[in-house]
Amino acid sequence: MSSPQNILVRSVLCFIAVLCPAVVNAQNAASVPSGTQPPVAYASVSELNGILSQLQQTAQNIQSDLKNTRIEKWKTDGATKRQAVTDVDSIQRNLQTTLPDTIAQLNSAPEDLTASFKLYRNLDALYDVFGSVAELAGAFGSKDEFQNLDNDLNGLKNARRAFAERMQKLTAAKEDELSRLRAQVKTLSAAPPPPPKKIVVDDTEPPKKPAKKKVTKPKPATPAATPPSAPPAK
Repeated sequence: MSSPQNILVRSVLCFIAVLCPAVVNAQNAASVPSGTQPPVAYASVSELNGILSQLQQTAQNIQSDLKNTRIEKWKTDGATKRQAVTDVDSIQRNLQTTLPDTIAQLNSAPEDLTASFKLYRNLDALYDVFGSVAELAGAFGSKDEFQNLDNDLNGLKNARRAFAERMQKLTAAKEDELSRLRAQVKTLSAAPPPPPKKIVVDDTEPPKKPAKKKVTKPKPATPAATPPSAPPAK
């Protein structure tokens, strides 16, 4: 199920894995507060919502059409039927658990390359397995079964292509951001450091005040004792 476009996208994804840490390091070097994410443009969010809406509708159609597919009536051997049933169970689990989880992660961070890569990788695996089931339906199932599954496969293919194109644009934007940050870091590194501030230390001791002399107050004079008067003469 590989194609030149798919190979190109996978090459871009390898570049993303290298680009993400470099962007983070450059942001830290430029003193960008960690954990602070810039606001996402409305056009970017609107584009993502359109892709995810198409993908979610396709996922619902796939689940419904797989339930109506009677693999036990296919004109083939038991081993092929068992493999088809195993693939269908895997697809259903993906559509009910894995895909909604990855979509929720991307909704919380619409331009996060790690979340985008995770969703695309899941779509790529889902497309390969579902494509195999659709081919078996065309070979051994009814005409209606194959037609329904083939329509679903095309819807999944279109969603995957649209998401791949979005990732290519995000990668180019991140590369431009990385170049700007590197230039900013280079400029900051080349700028001379600001002159140190002069700190004046006054170590002159203030003149000491003369000590006050203690004035001793004279004690009050003690009155002389009055001699006893002589007794009168008889």
